[in-house]
Amino acid sequence: MSVRIATFNIENLMNRFDFSGFRNELYQDRVLKLYDIKDEAQYRQLERARAIAHTDDTRQLTALAIAAARADIFCLQEVDNEDALNAFEFGYLYKMIGAGYRKKYVSQGNDSRGIDVAVMMREETAHGEPIEFVRAQSHSHLTYEELGLHTPALEETGNRANERIFRRDCFEVDLRIGGRPLTLYVVHFKSMGSPRNGLSGREATMPIRMAEAQAVRWVIEERFGDKAANKNWLICGDLNDYRERVVIEGDEHNGHHFEIRHETESSLNALTAGGFCENIVERLPHEERWTLFHTRGPSERHLCQLDYLLPSQRLAARNANAKPDIIRNGQPWRTIFPPGQDVNRYPRTGWDRPKASDHCPVAVTLDLV
Repeated sequence: MSVRIATFNIENLMNRFDFSGFRNELYQDRVLKLYDIKDEAQYRQLERARAIAHTDDTRQLTALAIAAARADIFCLQEVDNEDALNAFEFGYLYKMIGAGYRKKYVSQGNDSRGIDVAVMMREETAHGEPIEFVRAQSHSHLTYEELGLHTPALEETGNRANERIFRRDCFEVDLRIGGRPLTLYVVHFKSMGSPRNGLSGREATMPIRMAEAQAVRWVIEERFGDKAANKNWLICGDLNDYRERVVIEGDEHNGHHFEIRHETESSLNALTAGGFCENIVERLPHEERWTLFHTRGPSERHLCQLDYLLPSQRLAARNANAKPDIIRNGQPWRTIFPPGQDVNRYPRTGWDRPKASDHCPVAVTLDLV
């Protein structure tokens, strides 16, 4: 008996307008910077028009990527709320795949922009096994102090001991698939951001993600104790970190060069240490593991894995030959693919946008014990 599970950062699935860019240019869309906007009322009018014009193509592409993953269960990041998810499912997914993901559960986490993690699932697997929701629990309330995770490095980032660990949540969802138990831990770790204080964005924010990873492990061990390795659970989500990346140099005229570079530190290590869980994307060749194209211009470009499916030791061993699928057809045309990896982009995909998301869905089929 098998179930197909996917994770996908669907990038700002909102059902409200964000007008914060009027006062903070960091949040202002680049197209509005081209115009001389007189006041906030005019800004709001233009932002509404821009968002509406952009959204329809984007969400068609998002739906195509989800449909291509063929998952029974989707773990999602950057969902505004359940109303937004319902509207997207009915208005876009339903038109492509029919009555599919009727069950939806959204965690109201800690994100300052209100983007949350969520789970949506079918009522049964592709093989006809029932998918039953048992319970869900948020862990967004946990603090560094409660778990003994506060460090001087965190203090330097401005995070005090009494502050919450998770930037969004560690959303624990218990299911029964054909009568067999499965627990999902849906996460979305702190983003890297821009360079600051002489450090790269990744280095500057590493202490926060490291604490989040340690907290996820604590949650699982607190739940299952010394039997955690032998339970059916899966960590799913956007960790905003990587153990390696494919650095891209050169240009389209003289040819691109791809070099794999390994990192000495990663928050992922806190989760996989001691065989606690496995990053099954690492079952793919190094150059095929990427789920995101990062660029700050021609001088800084790389491919990396930010999106993870991390099964427990037992679940990984049970599925020793399972390999994940990474859906890249919704990537924008600016994404530079290694040789032999080019895909047919979905119709109306743009150079930079519209796109399905800046991330790629990752899906795998697992047998449950």
